[in-house]
Amino acid sequence: MKLPRRNFLHLAAVAAALPTVSRFAWAQAYPARPVRLISGFPPGGPSDILARLMGQWLSERLGHPFVVENRPGAASNIATEAVLHGAADGYTLLIVTSANTINATLYDKLNYNFIRDSAPIAGFIRVPQVLEVHPSVPVKTVPELIAYAKARPGKLNMASAGNGTVQHVAGELFKVMTGVDLLHVPYRGQAPALVDMLGGQDQVMFDTVPASIEYLKAGKLRPLAVTTMTRFDALPDVPVLADFVPGYESSALYGIAAPKSTPAEIVGKLNHEINAAFADPKMKARLIELGGMILAGSPADFGKLVAEETEKWAKVVKFSGAKPD
Repeated sequence: MKLPRRNFLHLAAVAAALPTVSRFAWAQAYPARPVRLISGFPPGGPSDILARLMGQWLSERLGHPFVVENRPGAASNIATEAVLHGAADGYTLLIVTSANTINATLYDKLNYNFIRDSAPIAGFIRVPQVLEVHPSVPVKTVPELIAYAKARPGKLNMASAGNGTVQHVAGELFKVMTGVDLLHVPYRGQAPALVDMLGGQDQVMFDTVPASIEYLKAGKLRPLAVTTMTRFDALPDVPVLADFVPGYESSALYGIAAPKSTPAEIVGKLNHEINAAFADPKMKARLIELGGMILAGSPADFGKLVAEETEKWAKVVKFSGAKPD
């Protein structure tokens, strides 16, 4: 039996619309179960702190738990590969850090291409780093540190959160631009690196402000300079490193991404809720308190920033000759 042409066209239109309606309904119902936020670093560092802060916000806004799962190792490559090779359904998300922009060049062979294989969702904050020393190091300025290190080549330990982290390449850039020889000591995250910095086993670190600021204020570590091009409000008396090493600049970014092909409706919903956090006075104050500049914007905005940072750090890694140990 033949259908009248009008009925046939109506049914065809309904059938064509079903995938769109289905995706929309899926996004409206998302999340229907707990969501995992995967951090590539141990508990206690900025990545973990921000993951838990944003996870709590999203849990309250969306009605299901956003659970932080720490998978440290290989400068976050283990966590990144696990997420990007996982299901693109919005239930496993990655906390993005500057390590993701650095590893693309630092590591010769990765089982993923971060820009190609990820779906950017939103940026959280961008934070300056601080060049800090243990109080046992008898220097109070950057020129004094340079002179002290040159008189003791290879004798000062430079801690980092791991190979490929922003602390690592920031230190490598400093070494290249000043000609000092610091011994890089990589750790499995910022928290263990700070433990040894506080204990005096390491003497120098280019740490992110959120992780170190309380120790700096308490006098347990000594700040010599911030790595951005302007002074930082949270450390108003600390000079800019570029004043002593012209052209030097470094900062760390944090955000969130999903595997490629995650439905745009889910990406958009998460982006909307994260940007709502930046408009909330208490949440905004907390993020600023952590030492960050808020990165509100669209998924495309965050993707553009990641691409720009990847290009920048590629030049630093190649020029410095930095290698994963």
